[in-house]
Amino acid sequence: MKKQLLSLCIVMGTMALAQSTEKPKFGVKAGANISSITGSDSKSKFGFYAGAFANIPISSVVNIQPEVLYSEQGAKAKDKYYFGGLAVTDMKQTLGYINVPVMVQYNATSKFYLEAGPEFGFLINAKAEENFIGTPLSRDNKDSLRIFNFGLGLGLGYKLMPKLGVNARYIAGLTDIAKYGGGDNSKNTNFQLGLNYSF
Repeated sequence: MKKQLLSLCIVMGTMALAQSTEKPKFGVKAGANISSITGSDSKSKFGFYAGAFANIPISSVVNIQPEVLYSEQGAKAKDKYYFGGLAVTDMKQTLGYINVPVMVQYNATSKFYLEAGPEFGFLINAKAEENFIGTPLSRDNKDSLRIFNFGLGLGLGYKLMPKLGVNARYIAGLTDIAKYGGGDNSKNTNFQLGLNYSF
């Protein structure tokens, strides 16, 4: 029995070493965001993301992909608001994050994969914009927002060529981004669609 267990361990160790010989790949990625903020009277806002990644093979079917991305997110107000009887329109919140997702990817086929994992975000800029009496106004409101954001991502990808692929991902925010929310939870939601290129 001990010999059988030893033989099994040797075989499994050999397989693990054989699977880990594939080297990590590095690359860049960029695309479009469709983001919003929950718990508010808002609609989606278009933005962009861009950054770099490392794709690390763990086995023949599982990879881990940490990324560092700049992501422009936020939301727009659905309706106009009134202040002193005057309309405030075109309200928009823009949020700039450095996001660090860590995705576990499952290679369902040689070209198609599924992925899931956490995303750690760090707010670096925030701007609120509106139109009041025909005058566009803009202000920095980073101080009213939390610096750290945590979310969970779920996505899929397809390799168009050996080095070029397309990726779609949805990230649901789990933390309240507002410091003074008054009981309402304001969480980021973000859908990404873009291209990735590995070297």
